Amino acid sequence: MGKDHPLRAVRAMTDEILEAMSPLFDAMYAECGRPSIPPEKLLRAQLLQMLYSVRSERLLMEEIDYSILFRWFVGLNLDEKVWDATTFTKNRDRLLEGAVAREFLVQVVERARAAGLVSDEHFTVDGTLLEAWASLKSFRAKDGKQNTPPDDPGNPTVDFHGEKRSNETHESQTDPDALLARKAKGKEAKLSYSGNLQVENRHGLIVNAELLQANGRAERDAALLMLEQVGGDGRITVGGDKGFDTQEFVAECRHMNVTPHVAQNAGRAGGSAIDARTTRHAGYAVSQKKRKRIEECFGWLKDIALLRKLKHRGLFKVAWIFTFAAAAYNLVRMRKLIPIPAAA
Repeated sequence: MGKDHPLRAVRAMTDEILEAMSPLFDAMYAECGRPSIPPEKLLRAQLLQMLYSVRSERLLMEEIDYSILFRWFVGLNLDEKVWDATTFTKNRDRLLEGAVAREFLVQVVERARAAGLVSDEHFTVDGTLLEAWASLKSFRAKDGKQNTPPDDPGNPTVDFHGEKRSNETHESQTDPDALLARKAKGKEAKLSYSGNLQVENRHGLIVNAELLQANGRAERDAALLMLEQVGGDGRITVGGDKGFDTQEFVAECRHMNVTPHVAQNAGRAGGSAIDARTTRHAGYAVSQKKRKRIEECFGWLKDIALLRKLKHRGLFKVAWIFTFAAAAYNLVRMRKLIPIPAAA
């Protein structure tokens, strides 16, 4: 492996972050019973899965087994036995019990802030739909009534055309936390989650991530939730698309000492909630230009980290994976922004 291999910089940053999280891991690591996989190795392996778009844990274990590069990154010797895929999954699920993904993202952002890469004043928020690991066949009436018995209990033929179905009357039997949502008018509705990001405008790094149910208000609710967590007493700005141009969202932002630099929705009933008091400033145009970079984050999370079609079920698990993927994206960006000496 060459000295300028991108994984060297990612490994160096990851090691420093995991060292800072060591007290959290000590509290989680079992001191009795069968030996478990160290959390540090689990997280490095999870990073590899996202960085190299490995579609399953079983395939990940195979690639770690024969790849010297992957073994080095995870911290396995050449003669060490690679874990079984089921063992890896069960051990990784232990990390869900603690705020590991959230703390990992916090540590990544703190490292970027210490290097002067993060703006503390100018941000962008947005959300996207992530398709749940559940089919529309599983979206059935909550009362459990079926008009006709299934022709095949394992994979029944379901004809729901003409049937009125909504999140109030139906839910997925496979993933009850997933809700039926559509991207826009005229688009097909799918069982989905709402993945939301807060990005700083200096280098486009993700500073916060929230995953909520796709209830139609999730983007604005998540944006306000993330903005509440921004420290400092000074005024900040937040960019956003036309979906954030509502009287309620703009009023809440101003109440929190946040200047809403959201795109004006001229077709909105009653007109835009943003007027010339905001748009006349040069900073508004800059925010509108910068806010489009958040789409790069969503593109990476969906195409590289393979979150376009989720492979986990339940709000808690999906939120964990989404948050950890946001941290992985930052590491990829930061490896070019921070001069890091080559790892040994």
